[in-house]
Amino acid sequence: MSTHSSSTATATATAETTRIEADPTVPVIRMTRDFAATPEQLFRAHTDPALFVRWVGPDSLNVTIEHWDATSGGSWRYVARRDGQEFRFRSCFHEVRPDRLVQTFTFEAEPDGVALETLRFEDLGDGRTRLHAQSLVDSFEMRDAWLRGGMETGVNEGYAKLAALVSSGAV
Repeated sequence: MSTHSSSTATATATAETTRIEADPTVPVIRMTRDFAATPEQLFRAHTDPALFVRWVGPDSLNVTIEHWDATSGGSWRYVARRDGQEFRFRSCFHEVRPDRLVQTFTFEAEPDGVALETLRFEDLGDGRTRLHAQSLVDSFEMRDAWLRGGMETGVNEGYAKLAALVSSGAV
C-alpha cells in the first residue's frame, strides 16, 4: 500500500470556474472547465497519485491515498480528512488513456451510490485544454443530493488548486 499525503497548494485568484450542469432528462452531472495546460498535463494530474492529492477536493480537506493503480482495470482508494472526520472514496478505472478516463466513483458512506464518470481532455491549442467530465448516477434524487451537498465548492476549489499547480510548473 502506497501512501501519499496532500500538501497545501495556494490557488491564485482566477476568473475560471467550472460550468456544472444537471441534465433534465438523465441523472447526469456535466462539468466543463478550461485550463492553461496541455492534455498531457491534465491527464498526469488525474493519474499520478502524488499530484492528485495536491489538488482534489475542497481546500479544507487533507487527502491520503491508500491504493492507486491508474491503469485500465486498476483501482484507487483515498481518505479525505477534516476536523477529525474521515471520508473514504474508492473507484475502479475502466479505461485509462491520454485523452479519456472512465471510472466509477463511490463515497464509501453511501456504497449504493456508485457513479460512472467519464473525463475527456480536449486540446484547444496554444497550451490550453478543455476538461469535460460527467457523472452518471442511479437516480435524480442522488444527483440532486450531490449538487446540494457542496459539490460545486469542492470542484471549483480543487480545480483552482490544479490550475495553480500547472502554472507553478509542478505538473
